[in-house]
Amino acid sequence: MIMNLKNICAVFLSGCFLACSCGNKTTTGKPEAPISYQKISPDFNADSAYSYVDKQVSFGPRVPNTKEHVECGDYLVTELKRFGADVIEQRVDLKAYDETVMKARNIIGSYNKDNDVRVLLFAHWDTRPVSDRDPNPDNHRNPVLGANDGASGVGVLLEVARVLQQQLPSVGVDIIFFDAEDNGVPEFMDDVPGNWWCLGSQHWSKNPHVSGYSARYGILLDMVGAPDATFLKEEFSMYYASEVIEKIWSTARMLGYGKHFVDKKGGAIMDDHIPVNTNLNVPSIDIIQYDKSTSSGFGWYWHTQNDDMSNISKATLKAVGQTVLEVVYKEK
Repeated sequence: MIMNLKNICAVFLSGCFLACSCGNKTTTGKPEAPISYQKISPDFNADSAYSYVDKQVSFGPRVPNTKEHVECGDYLVTELKRFGADVIEQRVDLKAYDETVMKARNIIGSYNKDNDVRVLLFAHWDTRPVSDRDPNPDNHRNPVLGANDGASGVGVLLEVARVLQQQLPSVGVDIIFFDAEDNGVPEFMDDVPGNWWCLGSQHWSKNPHVSGYSARYGILLDMVGAPDATFLKEEFSMYYASEVIEKIWSTARMLGYGKHFVDKKGGAIMDDHIPVNTNLNVPSIDIIQYDKSTSSGFGWYWHTQNDDMSNISKATLKAVGQTVLEVVYKEK
């Protein structure tokens, strides 16, 4: 059973999950156990990644057609250029479920542009225009700040970009910040036929910034900053790119981050990796938080007014960012 974007299936393949720590506790950011493995990637700076998340949040909700959205988009472009990326902005008018025309902006930064062997890293940078899961109905039509849901993945990838500038890997890397991901039909409204989620990635996957674009694989980061977050092997990711999943999860374990990258199968989630897989045939996976303590499967603050910086952990950013770097730098 596949539910709306980011709603985890009611039936999970594994039947049960490892217990995980949830709530507001923090960790040190160090691997939980010594492992005989020598990493080859440069160090991922969690303080730096945290500051990039905080900077996005400081603009306010990044909803298309708002000045906050424009200002944050300008910031992302400036940062990618500062970190040595070849930057392309894919601007497009996208129609939402309510016929609103959104001035959307996919932001692409490329490294080793002439290398035919490429890895794709992506996240969404917009935030939800409604807080439709907020416990207070008075907040339902207020936009979400989106510290974890949006800014965390982008913050990790900005730090990845900073590292790439200092030491290029053997392969080409494309970093994409997708827009208009989180504008699906609110839960307090009747459903509207159509696929209204992931509009930015839907457009790019049919109209890539490079004709005939291809990559060895893609990695989506979505909600990757929560304290003690756990990431399970998402079902569509396993279907389209099981080898990529195993590559990432085994690397995380070798780095000592197995408590975050849990070796269990999760549910099927409609997210930006789906159009990249189905329209462009780039085998792509989704690193996305699973929280067994909530009905949604995500943090208690998801799509509410409480998705703020209190839900961002440097330790979790470190675990995700270092794992992604290690995977990229091991590619030949």
